[in-house]
Amino acid sequence: MTRDRSTASLTDTTREQRMVPEAEFRSYYGRPVLKPPVWEWMVPAYLFTGGLAAGSAVLAAGADVTGRQRLRRAGRLGSLVALTASGVLLVGDLGRPERFHHMLRVAKPTSPMSVGTWIITAFSPGAGIAAIDELVPRRWRRTLLGRLLHRLARPAGMSAALVAPGLASYTAVLLSHTAVPAWKEAGEVLPFVFTGSAAAASGGLGMMFTPVDEAAPARWFAICGATMELTASRSMETRLGLIAEAYTTGRAHRLRRGSELLTVAGLVGTLLGRRSRTVSGAAGLALAAGSALQRFGVFEAGVVSAKDPKYTVVPQRERLERGLRASASVPGDEAVVGVDPDEPISRARSGGP
Repeated sequence: MTRDRSTASLTDTTREQRMVPEAEFRSYYGRPVLKPPVWEWMVPAYLFTGGLAAGSAVLAAGADVTGRQRLRRAGRLGSLVALTASGVLLVGDLGRPERFHHMLRVAKPTSPMSVGTWIITAFSPGAGIAAIDELVPRRWRRTLLGRLLHRLARPAGMSAALVAPGLASYTAVLLSHTAVPAWKEAGEVLPFVFTGSAAAASGGLGMMFTPVDEAAPARWFAICGATMELTASRSMETRLGLIAEAYTTGRAHRLRRGSELLTVAGLVGTLLGRRSRTVSGAAGLALAAGSALQRFGVFEAGVVSAKDPKYTVVPQRERLERGLRASASVPGDEAVVGVDPDEPISRARSGGP
């Protein structure tokens, strides 16, 4: 009898809930719940160039060990150019160069911004020394300074390669530690997207500027990176629930769709164009362009999710509901003893029939 009454009550509640229209998520005076990011295009461009610098340093270090001088040169110089661009973009976003210096006054392991600042600081000298060695004119290589620089180039390049994974992924951690829903909820997957994207772009750069007979490591680096990026990107869309809409609609979707098409095209070209310098270079360009669009798409999704209150409110309510249901299923919880786990929590907490 009691069970029938509970079932009937639950059915009535369900019918009653269906009659209520879906809530329209608004905020006071039409303002967003969160303040949207004030960053401009320089930030996603910085995300891309930082990853490109990191991946190129890893590729150059491997080429140095295996005796591929032209691939090593492409990687070292590509890393330096990308690192320089990153510095210009970062300072441009900060507004004043001294602000970067001020961030070096402290080291906070719990702050992704602080950790990222020190990662860049640790990466830059090694990448710079290795690249300068490639630029020394041949007639100067026999001088004392030239020989000293050449001896330092390999360990310097190795030190940059050791720090490179942190440089490629720390920006994803930085974004996921903000309150922006699309970035915060993707925190478990976003580092894999950025790391794979960095490997694909740097492998593509190596393919563009290296003859095909030396570019095998660049091709494999690009293949592994592109595969990781595509897999992690799809996983991010399927795991985020409602917030995935920020990635799969609007301008963010168009950017990321373009990124996916370019990455797939570059991946196919990498596999099929191993003997053609033209095809290999075009595939490398597609991979690099796809990587750049990926960063801009992720950035745009974050901005959109911060402007729409539903991406903040709905996930919070879902987490609260899951927590209440979990507590209701714990034996001995005095507040919910005797509550049917299938019954809506709002009724259980209110003590309704």
